[in-house]
Amino acid sequence: MNSHYTYLLIDVLSILFPFLFSFDKRVGFYKYWKWLLPGLLLTGSFFIAWDVLFTKQGVWSFNDKYILGARLLGLPLEEWFFFFAIPYSCVFIYQCLQYYMPGLDNQRWAWKITRPLGLLLLIIGMIFAQKAYTFTSFSICGFVLILLHAYRARLRYLKMERFYVSYLFSLIPFFIVNGLLTSLPVVIYNDTENLGIRMYSIPVEDTFYGLLLLLGNITIMEWARHRSLKKFRPVFQ
Repeated sequence: MNSHYTYLLIDVLSILFPFLFSFDKRVGFYKYWKWLLPGLLLTGSFFIAWDVLFTKQGVWSFNDKYILGARLLGLPLEEWFFFFAIPYSCVFIYQCLQYYMPGLDNQRWAWKITRPLGLLLLIIGMIFAQKAYTFTSFSICGFVLILLHAYRARLRYLKMERFYVSYLFSLIPFFIVNGLLTSLPVVIYNDTENLGIRMYSIPVEDTFYGLLLLLGNITIMEWARHRSLKKFRPVFQ
């Protein structure tokens, strides 16, 4: 196979099975597409802007050997597809847990760990403020977690227990996909801008980058779903 199709093939395989199983009657993920779309667009826009900036600054780059070559705003088209394929697949896992582990939504441990985790990430980000990827991935993720915790009373529709468990499950395909992207490598990291700590070939920052990506998509999806159901709820119940 032509090596220039590598990144595209990784993207396609990442989303293929979640997409096909979206029509499973038990999960019915296709019913959530109308609520997932705002999350993909809004969260994707933020991450694309982040990606464009860091690519221009040399925080990371893309290996021409493994991409088709067409670029938009300096990013390979496969990278744009990445921010659709990966969140879609991870949110699919989140939604599957509603059917296969329904008891998760009745537990009450998630918010207890959210603020301490956010504070820890924020502190680490500040300590390594001179390293662009470490600072942004840790501090933005930490700030968002602290912010969500502060407004948790208004976010009852956000199933944080299910989010954390789905994130842990998503680490399995994460290590496969990111392992390929960073070991070939398709994506080349400038180690002066990160801690230099690798899990196999994956920078540790990627785990919190991924957590933030998933959290953004799920939060917006659940907000859109909540607003939609609230809007069409009958006046008399």
